[in-house]
Amino acid sequence: MTRYEEQKPDDGDVLYLEDTDNPLPEKLNPSTRYIHFKTIARGGKAIIQSCRDRFLGRVVCYKQLRSEFRDNDIEQLRFLREARISALLQHPSTIPTYDLGRDLRGDLYFTMKLVHGYTLREVLNYRERYDLGQMLNIIIQVAQALAYAHTHGVLHRDIKPENILVGPYGEVLLMDWGLAKVWAREDDPPVHESRTRLVSNSALDTSVTGLGGLEGTVTYMSPEQLEKAMDIDGRSDIFSLGVVLYEVVTGKTPAEAETVREMQEKVLTEPPAPPSSRVTFKVPVLLDNLIMSCLAKSKEDRPEDGLDIVRLLQEID
Repeated sequence: MTRYEEQKPDDGDVLYLEDTDNPLPEKLNPSTRYIHFKTIARGGKAIIQSCRDRFLGRVVCYKQLRSEFRDNDIEQLRFLREARISALLQHPSTIPTYDLGRDLRGDLYFTMKLVHGYTLREVLNYRERYDLGQMLNIIIQVAQALAYAHTHGVLHRDIKPENILVGPYGEVLLMDWGLAKVWAREDDPPVHESRTRLVSNSALDTSVTGLGGLEGTVTYMSPEQLEKAMDIDGRSDIFSLGVVLYEVVTGKTPAEAETVREMQEKVLTEPPAPPSSRVTFKVPVLLDNLIMSCLAKSKEDRPEDGLDIVRLLQEID
């Protein structure tokens, strides 16, 4: 979002010869690979720190479950899934995983690229500083990442502004694959199926999403996700992205309520007002129609996949 020439790297970001040419020890001790830990964030289930990788000489992001989930099989499985999905989805708008292992206490961790930037939520808090074209470019890059993930049989299931990171050099990253859905081999769809029309009967997935409970943010969840439908597919992510796009344009979410129950009811049954009816400026008709189609209650009426969204957004003047 900020011009390249305006960026001035911190001293720790500048490469020097001693960083690149230090000899690697003959014997490597994995237990002392990461040093200089600094806490970045403490979530409800995980702690995220920055640290230095002594082998490669770079600062990385180090994610680990909080100690109270050490014996929680569901959270351990979800953590492993997140790390491996992030590693397997090699797209410019996904954050690569570098390493997966256990520390000296036996606790799981994984490291990934450390990216400085702002979440889309933070950007939206200062949306008057950005024009519509800049904001739509963010959505385009997220839609491309979703199209890539869906093609590889992965649903994100937690699309929201807090999980979209905007970097200082124009990069846009879709983060936090902890609620992602994948399929067991026996549930693989036929080859002729659409790349987003994936169906799973996996009992394992039901357990990972909380014994059939809702996981995610209700405001951004599709009707079928709220109803815990077994035939959920990529168009659920399309709905969530439509909510984000609606918020980008209007500064509001399509459904607003005082309680979670009221929010669920509105998402399930109440058609949202068109974005053009909630702002004072002119919204391009193509954009207005696209958002409303993404928010269709029936997934059959939504765009087929992220590439359809990319194509339509690129047509907007």
